[in-house]
Amino acid sequence: MQNDIVISTRIRLARNLKEFPFPCKLDAKGRKAVAEKVKSAVTNSNSALAQQMVCMDLDSLTKIQRANLVESHLVSPEFVADTNGRELLLTKDNSISVMVNEEDHIRIQVILPGFDLDGAYNIADKTDTLFDENLNYAFDKRLGYLTQCPTNLGTGMRASVMLHLPALQRTKAIGRIAGNLSKLGLTIRGIYGEGSEPKGAMYQLSNQVTLGISEKAAMENLKNITLQLINQEKITRERLFNSIEVQDVVSRSLGVLKYAKAISCEEAMALLSNVRMGVIAGEITDVQIEKINSLFTEVQPAAIMVKAGESLTPEKRDIFRAKLISSSL
Repeated sequence: MQNDIVISTRIRLARNLKEFPFPCKLDAKGRKAVAEKVKSAVTNSNSALAQQMVCMDLDSLTKIQRANLVESHLVSPEFVADTNGRELLLTKDNSISVMVNEEDHIRIQVILPGFDLDGAYNIADKTDTLFDENLNYAFDKRLGYLTQCPTNLGTGMRASVMLHLPALQRTKAIGRIAGNLSKLGLTIRGIYGEGSEPKGAMYQLSNQVTLGISEKAAMENLKNITLQLINQEKITRERLFNSIEVQDVVSRSLGVLKYAKAISCEEAMALLSNVRMGVIAGEITDVQIEKINSLFTEVQPAAIMVKAGESLTPEKRDIFRAKLISSSL
C-alpha cells in the first residue's frame, strides 16, 4: 500500500495582492491592511468553505502554542518567528491553513493524510477561488502569479509528499537519490522542509519548478517519482528484513518505547521509525500504524508541553514523553 510509505500530501499556493508591495516591503500599517482584506474575503463569502475557517491572531498565542503549530506542519517556522501583522486562517479539522503576510501576502496550504495529490489540489483550488473572487491577485500574462521569491513565479504552487523511508536511509541510498532528483525538477528535504534535518527517516519530496509548467504537469511528475521511491523503499525493506540484525533492532526499539522512563524527542523519532517499519513488514502485529503516525507529532517538544498544560524543562519533557508513549503502546 502507498500509504504505508506516504504519510501525508500537501499542496501550497503562493498569492499576492496587486495593490500592495510584497510583505518584505510592508510596514506595520500595510501588513494590517493586507490582513484585513484577506479576512474580509472570508467573512464576506457565502461558501461553505469560508464558514469552516477561523482566524487566529498569532500575538494571542503563547510561544509554546506557536511552536506546536510548526510541529503540526500548519505553519512555517519563519511565520511564527515574527508575529507582527501576521494572521492565520485555519479550518477546524486543520486540513486547510492560510498564512497571511508570510513570505507572500497569502500562503494557502492543504494537508491530507496518505497519498492524495488530486484531492489536496482540488481543495486548494477551491480555497484559492474563494480569495480570487474577492481580491485582486498580482498576475502577469507571461510570468503567471507574481511572488516575492522568483522560484515561486508561475503557478505559485508547491506540491509535496511526506515519505517514511527507513530502508533507503539505513542503506544510505537516500543520498544518491537526493542528488538525482534535482535533475528531475524535484527536491527532497527534512521533515520541516527547507533547511531542516530528516527525523525518524521522514522526508519531504516536492516540486522545484513553478515557471513554464502547469499544475497538472508538476503534480504528475511528483506522482511518478513518488511511486518510484515507494517501489525502491519496498524492495530495500524486504531485503533488510531477511537480516536477524534488523529484526532485532525493530524488536528492541519497541521494548524501549514501551518501558523507558525517560526518552528524548530525537531518540523517540528514531525508535518510532524502526517500529513503524516493523509494523509494515508484519514483524510487529500488536501496534496500529495510525498510532505510530500520530505519535510522530505528539512526541515533539511543544506538543508535549501543550498536552502537559505547562512549560517543562527538557528533563521533565523526556519523562512525560516516555509515559505518553508507554501508555499509547
